[in-house]
Amino acid sequence: MSNHPTLRKFRLIVIGDEILSGKRQDKHMTKLIELLSDRSLSLSHVEYVADDREAITHVLKRSFASGDIVFSTGGIGSTPDDHTRQCAAAALGVELVLHPEAKTLITQRIITNAEGDPVKSDLSTRENLQRMKMGEFPIGSEIIPNSYNQIPGFRIHEHHFLPGFPVMAEPMMVWVLDHLYPELCHQQDHLERSFIVPLAMEANLTPLMEHIESSYPGVRVFSLPSVGDPNRGGIFARRHIELGLKGSSDDVLAVLPLLRQGVQDLGHETHDLPINGA
Repeated sequence: MSNHPTLRKFRLIVIGDEILSGKRQDKHMTKLIELLSDRSLSLSHVEYVADDREAITHVLKRSFASGDIVFSTGGIGSTPDDHTRQCAAAALGVELVLHPEAKTLITQRIITNAEGDPVKSDLSTRENLQRMKMGEFPIGSEIIPNSYNQIPGFRIHEHHFLPGFPVMAEPMMVWVLDHLYPELCHQQDHLERSFIVPLAMEANLTPLMEHIESSYPGVRVFSLPSVGDPNRGGIFARRHIELGLKGSSDDVLAVLPLLRQGVQDLGHETHDLPINGA
């Protein structure tokens, strides 16, 4: 089996009561998985947190200590239920300060939206002072450009804080991956292969799965049971398990026949899946 260096982990923290209450569906996880996959990367963990300062601070304090590359969405606005900026500063033990680049960008946004109205463009009004708070980030932060409305996100200690709106967050995720981590993109050798085992029970296959993982540490075994879907027909119409491996291409291609043979030795049929899993 080949020997591969430890891969960087990418994680996602989604902040917002509206996600946990079901008022809105989280779209960030699906999009980040897609963006990472397009770059031969993968998402290792997702965490959902309510709009609660104590909870957010606790999660971020633990996350900053992880050494992972983390995306955080939501809570970076200036309304009373936006706490992420303050919690990031608290978790790091630093102050919030108005970032000079953020100040310039927010000022430009205010002037553009004012359309020549001197009252709306007055930076000393209560409304505009409140808008300027969106540029207050923990000391040491750098901005993440927002191509949608120019109001930036921020990054610090490999944590990248983005708005909760997917239309804004997606291009910002792309910018982070392509500008800050190009050396990681398309570099990780990762392959996933699987086959179908009709009418099998996971309990019966578990000892084999454990044996494979302990004998070949370069791969991970996965099992996806299904009760069957009559609309799909064929082997998919009845109860079955999709059994497979994840790991480097060399390891997966070497071990997959051993996994298949082990399943057949237990008396089960195996059926191939197309490479794309269709």
